[in-house]
Amino acid sequence: MKLLITGATGLVGSILVKKAIEEGHEIHFLTTRKNQTINTSLGKGFFWNPKTEELDLACFQGVEVIVHLAGASISQRWTAKNKKEIMDSRVLGTRLLVASLASLKGEHQVKQVIGASAIGIYPSSETTVYTESYHPKTDSFLERVVGAWENEQDGFVSGQMNVCKLRIGLVLTATGGVLAPMKTPTSLGLGAAFGNGKQMQSWIHVDDLVQIILKAIDQQWAGVYNAVSPHPVSQKEFSQCLAKAMNRPFFLPAIPKWLIRFVAGEMSILVFNSQKVSAAKLSERGYQFRYPALLPAMKSLL
Repeated sequence: MKLLITGATGLVGSILVKKAIEEGHEIHFLTTRKNQTINTSLGKGFFWNPKTEELDLACFQGVEVIVHLAGASISQRWTAKNKKEIMDSRVLGTRLLVASLASLKGEHQVKQVIGASAIGIYPSSETTVYTESYHPKTDSFLERVVGAWENEQDGFVSGQMNVCKLRIGLVLTATGGVLAPMKTPTSLGLGAAFGNGKQMQSWIHVDDLVQIILKAIDQQWAGVYNAVSPHPVSQKEFSQCLAKAMNRPFFLPAIPKWLIRFVAGEMSILVFNSQKVSAAKLSERGYQFRYPALLPAMKSLL
């Protein structure tokens, strides 16, 4: 099967590309760098620029599934400029894909779109267990971003394509991701909880996320799925597990909330938001997690 992947050079996309090729899939990917629009061992690149509404329509040739992962990192200070980039990278990119496919007037083979989303669509709560049936609101910046992202993906449905939205939790990878800024202080024995440490964190190992995407392709999933481990943990437990996985002590008092807000500004809600997200729907579809528990997941990466 031929796949078109956006965000193919990112933390998740790069691993997905390699695994998909191992499973016999052929890869097209979109890139904003014209020097990457060449045939490589990882597939063929095609130019696009969502800001200027440019996209090489040849990218859709023979493609049956689009995996749309592209979006600017939210782990940057939330200035007005960066907020616009975070929103536009998701909305404009998705809108361009929808419009480009529509311009082909059915002259394509795309039958499914798997779109990245995020658990940031759920409001912060230490007790509520969120399932896919939750009706999103737009009370916070993150909720507005993810809500707009998902709304744009609905444009694919009108093109008679199955749309599978994956609300992804905190992704654990060997490099980058949520663990990157925590590894250095933890390795020095300076790991600590953030605030009261009670906020719930729903996470997923990158290998599980990639396998979920591939299973969604194989079984032609449609609808919304929470892409998270079945065992969310408190932020304090998360920090303790990291220290244990790195064989380092964990004894320092929690970092005060006011200090993190002073350093990170509005972006500090990424640390303090609490989301206890259910993975039951994935289990109902028969997905068996390779890393359901946090400590083995961290050890496998570190």
